[in-house]
Amino acid sequence: MTAPFASLRPSSWKMLPLSAALLIAAFSSPVHSYAAQKSIPVVQQANSYALSTVANSDNQLTYLQDRFNIQLSSTPTKGEYIAALATVLNLNSSSTTSADKKTAFTGLKSNDPLYFQAAALYAEGILDNNDVNPLLPLTQNDAIHIAVKAAGLTELAATYSVNKVQAVLTKSGVRALAGAADTNLSASQALAVAVDTGLLPSSELSTFQPDRQADPVFVAKVISRVLAFHGEYKNIIGQVQDDDIFAKIHQAYDTQILVQSPELQALFDAGLQQNLFTGYNIKDSRYDAHFDPKLSITYGHSDLKHAIQLIGLLRSEGIQANVQLEPKTSAFIYLKEWGQPVQSEDYKVIQINNGNYIAYSKEYDLALEFDTIGQKNRFDTIINQYAKKNSKDQIGLITQSWWQPLYYSLSSPGSAYTEIANNRVSAGRYYAQSFSLIDRASSIADGLRKIKPDVEVESYHFWVDAPFYRYLNGEAQ
Repeated sequence: MTAPFASLRPSSWKMLPLSAALLIAAFSSPVHSYAAQKSIPVVQQANSYALSTVANSDNQLTYLQDRFNIQLSSTPTKGEYIAALATVLNLNSSSTTSADKKTAFTGLKSNDPLYFQAAALYAEGILDNNDVNPLLPLTQNDAIHIAVKAAGLTELAATYSVNKVQAVLTKSGVRALAGAADTNLSASQALAVAVDTGLLPSSELSTFQPDRQADPVFVAKVISRVLAFHGEYKNIIGQVQDDDIFAKIHQAYDTQILVQSPELQALFDAGLQQNLFTGYNIKDSRYDAHFDPKLSITYGHSDLKHAIQLIGLLRSEGIQANVQLEPKTSAFIYLKEWGQPVQSEDYKVIQINNGNYIAYSKEYDLALEFDTIGQKNRFDTIINQYAKKNSKDQIGLITQSWWQPLYYSLSSPGSAYTEIANNRVSAGRYYAQSFSLIDRASSIADGLRKIKPDVEVESYHFWVDAPFYRYLNGEAQ
């Protein structure tokens, strides 16, 4: 079997015999920008900055390392900063235009790996001159000046008058740059707009000095803010222990609709009919959580009440985590002998040539970013005790618990999880994928390419809970 356990909405579940339901696929996907983006490590020096072994969800330095493989030295250089920005903005490609390749950067040769990253930032207007000098120490002011452009705030900064600049900097306590009314006006405007928009974190205002060496914590905070301006930082509806988290989950689910992409559905529906897999799902990358993969688990289900009770369960166990509800549509074959399917706003079908149907069901992924690795490790134990069905009439479980619950991590959480593969195709902001055993991934990718020869299929590995792995191997429980 090459796809996950069925999870139909309650209205349709009752129409299916259990033996048929076990064959249906409806599943979830890894966080997009970590798994799909081919991260390139930034320039590293021998004295790399030491990270805490106990990760914290608010540690941007750890976050950048875990998500993008960015490792900053204890005294970051301008070159490191350029490479890090190019990485998080996905501007690492060496396929720059011929005009970019003609750009002459001070202190940087065209055969240097950093050249293409600098050229990409220059082409985007993030670097506004050829003075790169990658080995120079990065000052706090240089970091902010470049970050304002990287965050897309250039035009806003230009609206700041000299008086407004001085007022902002005076109120914030940040020392104004020398000559703000003259040659350094643009730099002072950038600094002022960084203060007003929070691009320069409030926690750094009291210690900010334009010419001071930027330390790795400062750099990581600024880069994380740049990510936020691009909608690529953490998407969070709330935290497990928030008083209003249940209302937020309800609102997030109630405003979801079936995620649809005609282009992807045509390809994966063909794969479904050719038995490449038994199901797939479609997601919209705008809802991706972008959590730290070492601290995160993604939990897939279809029933809203189950999500509500799961959060309540985590609260009762003293778990704290960031929460994001990611909408998804699961697609699978609905056999004609199951009877006429009942359609609704959240459940659609189309009939195929053999008389069967392809069904599209509204579901969700609950992304959780835990405060600590220890809390993440407890999640498996909690689910197995309170949300894993082992017998038909089992009591003591939260509502709509599955025989094979589905949850996974992009980093290995330990021996309780097993490595499997995802096979994924993107089209704009949408992506479709099917989970499989590792030895089936290449045949699924090849099958999709036979259907559409120019399609780019991403196949990568991640870790899934033991019950779901047993399901992939054909076991009932």
